[in-house]
Amino acid sequence: MREPSLRVRFHGAAGEVTGSLHRLEYEDRQVLLDCGLIQGGGNEDARNAAGFGFDPRQLDAVVVSHAHIDHCGRLPLLVKRGYSGPIYMTAATADLLRIMLEDSARLAAADAERETRARQRRGEGKVEPLYLLRDVIDTLKQVKPLEYGERREILPGLTLRFEDAGHIIGAAIVELVYQQRGKRKTLVFSGDIGPNAAPILRDPTAMHEADLVLMESTYGDRCHRNRADTVKELGAVLRQAREDGGNVLIPAFAVGRTQEILYWMARYFREWELEQWQINLDSPMALKVTELYQRHINLFDREAKELFAKGLNPFAMPNLRLISDVQDSMALNKRASGQIIIAGSGMCTGGRIKHHLRHNLWRENCDVVFVGYQAARTLGRQLVDGAEFVTIYGEKIRVRARRHTVGGLSAHADQNQLAAWYGHFHQRPPVCLIHGEDAARRALKEKLEAEFRAEVRLPKPGQVAKF
Repeated sequence: MREPSLRVRFHGAAGEVTGSLHRLEYEDRQVLLDCGLIQGGGNEDARNAAGFGFDPRQLDAVVVSHAHIDHCGRLPLLVKRGYSGPIYMTAATADLLRIMLEDSARLAAADAERETRARQRRGEGKVEPLYLLRDVIDTLKQVKPLEYGERREILPGLTLRFEDAGHIIGAAIVELVYQQRGKRKTLVFSGDIGPNAAPILRDPTAMHEADLVLMESTYGDRCHRNRADTVKELGAVLRQAREDGGNVLIPAFAVGRTQEILYWMARYFREWELEQWQINLDSPMALKVTELYQRHINLFDREAKELFAKGLNPFAMPNLRLISDVQDSMALNKRASGQIIIAGSGMCTGGRIKHHLRHNLWRENCDVVFVGYQAARTLGRQLVDGAEFVTIYGEKIRVRARRHTVGGLSAHADQNQLAAWYGHFHQRPPVCLIHGEDAARRALKEKLEAEFRAEVRLPKPGQVAKF
């Protein structure tokens, strides 16, 4: 009897970090792994609006690893273009997905409206948003939530299981097991792997069996600083900024990073003299996400659970202002000092942080603290790389603010942690490195080959891996 032929075809996040999109093919079945938005690059709008490289109507199922927009942000477009089947994810991811996609649809509509006005002034036609809120509503109707560890046959002979990835709330490692006629093949897709010993969430689950591993490599070429040292650095930056007398801007992803920043601020509130600041969480989405985190305390690690059991909410501080209203957000820019402003987006590609940067980057006493990954060609990367001038909403701005990169707070595992996670697999299965720029992928490939003698592939879009 011929061995079953299974294939993974790579469509996105193969040689770059964002735009997760991979397709499992076997017999006459097709299962999509993630459907993420492409972020950064200058031509991302055109790339996101382009075809998927396959007919959405031919898909049998969609599996989503987690709710970061670069892993789920094109789901409404997939549905808009004809996909009508089930979309599987963890229960916590299902809760988070609504927040993420509704926000994405609103941003798309606002961006399209802004671009339309500019085009009309040039005598050109209007721009349509990538998708609308009604497409999000249609998408949410197709969601099928599963709990961690639950096994479900999603297609004849194909069983799905999610395990904790330790990345953000609800983030999952995906295991798909094909079993037919006495033959068994296992595909493990890492999604985004979190670091060990990070606060709030549990460590990533060790996986042991696979015939092929799809593994992220965002930080495949570097090791994070010790988290304790990083937290000390953050405290030192905030104390120095207070002496300098300006504002502190923290671009932070609404999911995961914002909650960790608040956690450390609450924990070291007195040591960092944070009572002297007005702390602002200026992100309607982050407010919703933080509330959602508190509804899923069962997914927290032991230390975070114990804090809540004692009635100590790590997300609450006496001088924390929760900003949702646009006018309140605009009013923050009337003050040139004494404020810590945490706002999205984390890579400065949109959201309220761009307005705060526009009003503060030119100030010498302003501090901008980067606490997350900045993809190539994003505004955040330009600032991290030391750009003297940046353009925000058409205005050229001289950058005089001090810039700090606090890399040890990443929600991604670093090179050593990724290698250790792979090291749990028996028989050292072949691995395809995805979700990383090529330099990072090459470095992790060398480490896995040297340490485990693993067969490592660096797929490009359109390529296929058989197993």
